[in-house]
Amino acid sequence: MKLPNDGRAHDSEPKALRVQSARRLIPDFAVEALLRAVPLCLPLAVRWVSQQEQKILRAGVALDESQLTDARLMGVAHPERVRLLRVDQVPLPANRLLRWAAQRTRLLSSDTAGMALRYGIFIRSDCWQTRRLIAHECVHTAQYERLGGIGQFLGRYLRECLEVGYPSGPLEQEAFLKSQQIGR
Repeated sequence: MKLPNDGRAHDSEPKALRVQSARRLIPDFAVEALLRAVPLCLPLAVRWVSQQEQKILRAGVALDESQLTDARLMGVAHPERVRLLRVDQVPLPANRLLRWAAQRTRLLSSDTAGMALRYGIFIRSDCWQTRRLIAHECVHTAQYERLGGIGQFLGRYLRECLEVGYPSGPLEQEAFLKSQQIGR
C-alpha cells in the first residue's frame, strides 16, 4: 500500500487524488509484454516472496492484541502467524527482471508504506503505528490464505495489476475497502 508522503491516508481527498493507476501510466505494448513475462517472472517472484517472508518471520514481531483483533476482522485465519518487520524502505528484489517489473508497474517504490508477503509484513518505519495500513496488509494476508498460497495469490495479483492497473484491481480494492473499517 502506498500512502501520501506523511504516511497517513487522507479521507478528505477523493481516492483518485490519493492513488494513480499504474495501468494508465504503462503503454499497452508494455502491458502486453509484461503479461507475456508473467509465466517467467512468477517462479522468481514466488521464490523472492518466500525468502522475504522467512526473513520477516525470523526477525519480525508478533501482532499485539489490538492488531490480532484487527487481523481477525480483516479475515486472517491464522493471525498468530503474522509478523511485522520495521524497515526504512520496503526492499526491491535483487533480480533485475523482478525489480524492473515491480518498478514499472509501480508495485514497489520508495513510497511503498507496507507489503504483505503472506504471513510476513514489511512496514516502513515512518508508518510503523499506522493501524489502517497494518489492517490493509492483513487483508492481503487473508487473500494469500484464501487463494491457497504464495503462487496462487501472486499470479492473480500480478495479472490484476497489469490488466486493470494498480491499485484498481479487485484484490487491492478489497484490501483498501476492508481496511477503511478500521480507525486510525
